[in-house]
Amino acid sequence: MTGREVRLHCRLRNPPIPRDELVGFALDALGKLGLEGEVGVVVCGERTIAALNRRFRGKRGPTDVLSFPYAGPAGADGPYLGDIVIAAPVAQRAAKEEGRPLAVELKRLLLHGILHLAGYDHETDGGAMARKERGLRRAWKL
Repeated sequence: MTGREVRLHCRLRNPPIPRDELVGFALDALGKLGLEGEVGVVVCGERTIAALNRRFRGKRGPTDVLSFPYAGPAGADGPYLGDIVIAAPVAQRAAKEEGRPLAVELKRLLLHGILHLAGYDHETDGGAMARKERGLRRAWKL
């Protein structure tokens, strides 16, 4: 594979997830960051993300988004950048609290996850990720 590919998986019935809109946004974000490769996105419920949060971060309870950069060798079809997991119920609550549409909140979380796949780490980079994220949010009016 040359280029970019985003595979979005969601089995939730509620809230309604704008799949095509999110995939298009993710492809744009990858392009804006100069990233080539494939990204997996899973939109899930709170129990799933809470289990992942505990297993991989040692933290109890649900979070909004987790990223899992792929560090293995590139496949025959090109690089696999990693996976992003977003908790739809957590995103829905945040959207309501902030007075923004769910689609916008999901894009904000997706952007955050993609930045992690690009190598940014807000816990160790002295604010570089936060600055990049703010600039991109402004550009997309998120």
